[in-house]
Order: sequence, then structure tokens, then C-alpha cells
Amino acid sequence: MKTFSERLGEAESFADIFEVVKEGVRKVFNIGRAGLTLGLAELGGDKNFWIGAFYPVGSNIIIVNKTPLRSIFRDKPELFKPYAFHVLLHEYLHSLGFLDEISTRELVYQISRELFGEDHIVTKIARNIEKYLPKVIYPSLDWKVDREFQIEVVKDFDRSNIEYIM
Repeated sequence: MKTFSERLGEAESFADIFEVVKEGVRKVFNIGRAGLTLGLAELGGDKNFWIGAFYPVGSNIIIVNKTPLRSIFRDKPELFKPYAFHVLLHEYLHSLGFLDEISTRELVYQISRELFGEDHIVTKIARNIEKYLPKVIYPSLDWKVDREFQIEVVKDFDRSNIEYIM
């Protein structure tokens, strides 16, 4: 059986990374859910900060900001998969009902450490994201997008969705 590190290393898409996220949460807490959609959107940012992602409470969508994805892919491509794992795990936990930001960050660190070990880059990012990506901030629950944006839906994101034939 492959380790979580091997599985993340072999991931080729957001859907692959999300499967590792869901399996990890299931392993650590024995909980999960299906039916989530991933949306990519230009949420912007400036020279000082950007929002990585957010989960609109009560919805079935995780919105990931394209701005940091482009920056990471261009400047630090080795951080792309660990960062994607980190933000998807964080927002997936919100979708499971863990809404407090500080508690969710602690859970992300706990899960990352258990799945990858203390010295893996995923765990290091979970412990101190600012060290690796100093511009990423976490929005508060009452944060609102201050402009209109278009969502690019990632097809076949949550592979555990059940499709009914009628």
C-alpha cells in the first residue's frame, strides 16, 4: 500500500489530490462526505496578501483562488501539490462542519503530521504557512468577496459523487 507522501507525489490533478485529502481525513477521524465541487476563481490579492480558498458555509463548493496557484506554479512549483493539499484539506474540514478558523488550522496540522510525518513539506506548511507562502491569509467566517467573479468548475473533482440514471 502506498504512503500518503507517495500518493500525493503521484497526483496529477486537483481530483487526485482531493482523493488523498478525503482518504486522510477518513483515516484520522473516520468521517467524510461526498458531493463537493471545486471552483477556481480570480479572487485577486495584492502585493501584500491573497486569499487561498474559501468554503461558503452550507454549500457544496470549495472556491480556490487562481492568483496564488499561478504564483506558486511559476515561482515555487515544488510547493504546488503540498499547497493544494493544504487548502483543500482546510476547506474540506470546513465542509464537514469545522468552522472555527483556529481550530481548523490546528486540525490541518494534526492530520498532516499524522499522514506525512513532522518533516514533510505538507506538515511544515500546515505548521507555518507564512514561512513558505507569506502572502496567503485565512479569511474570517464573515469575509465577503468584494467584487464579482466567475467560477471555473473543475470537472470530475469529487469522484465519490453518485450519479443516478433516470
